Amino acid sequence: MPGDTPSRRWLLRAGGLGVAVAGTGAVIGSPRQDPTVPLYMSTVARSSSKSLVAVAAGQENRVIPGSRVLHAAEDAHTLFRRQQQWVSSERPWVRENPFPNLTRSALLDICVLFDGFPAPLAGWAPLWRHVWPRDACHVAVGLAAAGLARHTDSVFTFLSRVQRVDGRFEARYLPDGSGVPDDRPVQLDGTGWVPWALDAVAQRLPAADQAQFIAAHGPMVRRCVHTIVQETDTRTGLPAPCPDYWERPEREITLGTAAPLLAGLRAAASLLRVIGEDELATVAGTRAKALAEAIITAFGPAGYPRYPSGRGRDTAVAFLLPPYAPTTEPLVLKAFHQAQDEMLRPAGGLAPGAQWRDDGISWTPHTASFALAHALTGQRAQAERLLRWLDTHRTAAGSLPEKVLADGSPAAVAPLAWSAAQVLSCLEALYG
Repeated sequence: MPGDTPSRRWLLRAGGLGVAVAGTGAVIGSPRQDPTVPLYMSTVARSSSKSLVAVAAGQENRVIPGSRVLHAAEDAHTLFRRQQQWVSSERPWVRENPFPNLTRSALLDICVLFDGFPAPLAGWAPLWRHVWPRDACHVAVGLAAAGLARHTDSVFTFLSRVQRVDGRFEARYLPDGSGVPDDRPVQLDGTGWVPWALDAVAQRLPAADQAQFIAAHGPMVRRCVHTIVQETDTRTGLPAPCPDYWERPEREITLGTAAPLLAGLRAAASLLRVIGEDELATVAGTRAKALAEAIITAFGPAGYPRYPSGRGRDTAVAFLLPPYAPTTEPLVLKAFHQAQDEMLRPAGGLAPGAQWRDDGISWTPHTASFALAHALTGQRAQAERLLRWLDTHRTAAGSLPEKVLADGSPAAVAPLAWSAAQVLSCLEALYG
């Protein structure tokens, strides 16, 4: 997951961008340490039409204000103008809302990590410089929310090209889609994220364009449905354990896998009906109902924790609420509020889960995901409070960092595409 998952706890040395992988033994239940994690970069900026550079903290004056372009860049004026055109939107809420700087920063963060690549990168530090299907899907939805759906088709074209023959997706891909950077296990959740995102983007297109857009990516949707149906053809109705957005081996199925699959099946049923594939749409809809019941049976009794056996809630409870679900179930909403209380960190943001390492660090993608759920469940004040927190904890260059330390300092990589995307979706939900 962007937003550093357990298997992605990379320690970038402060003196450069050398990397070391932290072990998994101290992730959950570790004693409070309040570590000092450096801010590896304040933002990323264009140095030419083909090059990006990390801008270190304290060097923000190298960047043209209101952009992600260096003053010293080759043909800086042209690059600046291109970025302004790339993020230009006619949506009224983009131009007028209570968070103008946050809005523009989120758009520029996505632009600098996407423009020039077939799909958005999660971040610019070496170990983030890849395409995560989950992140890419959320970026597509965030852009469509901002009236920039014109940029999203390449995201789904990329995902269709890299999808495995068994319908699954790898955890992450090289920027050009030519392969994977390591041997992380494949993940099942991508088969849910993809149709969910495709449907969310399609709904924001003009009605006359929807069928053609969906049909162009129909084969990918069909593969996703067949895979999810096969994987949930079990005694419990749930798939076998596999890594989710925490990206670590699991011995028990997680809500972080089950919830995206449910969102994907529901979306696929809608998508397939639009292009006249009623039979498969019915299959997807029927299995979605069965999976919804299986999730209630397995996770509901303990209040929708990460695992059916309990052991704390995490961000995945938000994946059972809008925009991932069509309605708000009272018991899920109750669990969502409990999760926020359990995940709260000293600076005011949220950790990825209640059982995450007790290090005092807030994570912006999870905080933004909760803000989005608040916005779409009628909790406007809560959503705006979290947006204000995100706004005030950006770097000096304006980018959204991955982490915020207990003392409020931005830390780790900046920008982070998933965080920016969730911010845009939340802003649309509130002011669109």
